[in-house]
Amino acid sequence: MDEVPSPTPTLRVRLTGGAEAALKGGHPWIYAEGIQDLNRPGEVGELAAVYNPRNRFEGMGLFDPHSPIRVRMLYQGKARPLNEAWWASHLEAALSRRAGLFDADTTGYRCINGESDGWPGLVLDRYDSTLVVKLYTAAWLPRWPEIADLFEQRFQPERIVLRLSRNLQSGAPVTAESSRDPISGVLLEDGALVRGAPLDKAGRVVFQEHGLRFEAEVQRGQKTGFFLDQRENRAQVGSLSHGREVLNTFSYSGGFSLHAARGGAKAVTDVDQSAHALASAARNFALNRWNTTVRACRHEAVQADVFAWLRESPPRDWDLVILDPPSFARKEAQRGDALKAYRNLVRGGIERLRRGGTLVAASCSAHVPSTEFFTLVRQTAKQSRRLFRELATTRHPSDHPSTFPEADYLKCIYLRLS
Repeated sequence: MDEVPSPTPTLRVRLTGGAEAALKGGHPWIYAEGIQDLNRPGEVGELAAVYNPRNRFEGMGLFDPHSPIRVRMLYQGKARPLNEAWWASHLEAALSRRAGLFDADTTGYRCINGESDGWPGLVLDRYDSTLVVKLYTAAWLPRWPEIADLFEQRFQPERIVLRLSRNLQSGAPVTAESSRDPISGVLLEDGALVRGAPLDKAGRVVFQEHGLRFEAEVQRGQKTGFFLDQRENRAQVGSLSHGREVLNTFSYSGGFSLHAARGGAKAVTDVDQSAHALASAARNFALNRWNTTVRACRHEAVQADVFAWLRESPPRDWDLVILDPPSFARKEAQRGDALKAYRNLVRGGIERLRRGGTLVAASCSAHVPSTEFFTLVRQTAKQSRRLFRELATTRHPSDHPSTFPEADYLKCIYLRLS
């Protein structure tokens, strides 16, 4: 793609002392206030050579003059040519971290996890023969032709779909040249099928997870079409479900429910506010009717607000209750309200547990640290005046590495209550 240019035309970013300390501590972002000076105005997506306050080279990153995060680091260390061979090697490094993690029974997983894999602001998920690229920074848009070609050559997928974060969806294309894919001519917008074979009208593809079949709504669904990060927790729930009646709240497309059914659950109840999500769960169960255990499980769907439903629905108890809500704190200012919501949710879940039942409580709020979340769940269980035994806590799966605080969001705790 690019060579490390000579000092004259290169955008040079000189850091403040505080930004240098953060960078050396492993943080991959340089904020506007961390920049002491630039040698010239920079453009979106331009390579930036980063120097410390003493004008010593520290690494290279992608520049965005319109974002509070001015530079997202690609690498730190000695200067090296950022040519096609480097980018190919950079991709292989991310893939090598996942070598041996998945067999033919799992064809849905993350290939690149943004900053934690050295690809800042870019996520690459595989759903069988479909690749979904999600961008969280406009800095990648001018580089779209190169990265699309690289992914196409490496994976030879049936298709590539582009997803954009909310902040990019609300913004205009960076330039006329970078607003379309050069091969297909497709506009680079959220949900665009930029390369390869057409999808069905709903934009769905089917993949496997531990031998179960699921649909992913890759063009319009949450994240890149499915919550791949909960894969191992879903498998764990399956191992706890034999002979159980299971309640799955915020059930989305029924991932936990289907694993529970395959694990031998007698009955599963999905509760979600979205009729669209519940319909997706029904289709996922239909995709797995070939499995006699899934077919034997009674599957019920309830469209409702989970908090109101836990308070107001007729009395009924379950053997296993799953609480996997969306993020309650998208920014630090929402953290206090998020903690209250988690406490109310855990209390409601415990009240619906039979004697000897298991509570599975998860959080995907990065602004609520794992230690704080686990403590909240334990304290709420203790306040219920029921004895409990902690079975496990889990964090990010191996294909979703987390190397700095803002990337550390997923946590889950398992409690057995008497």
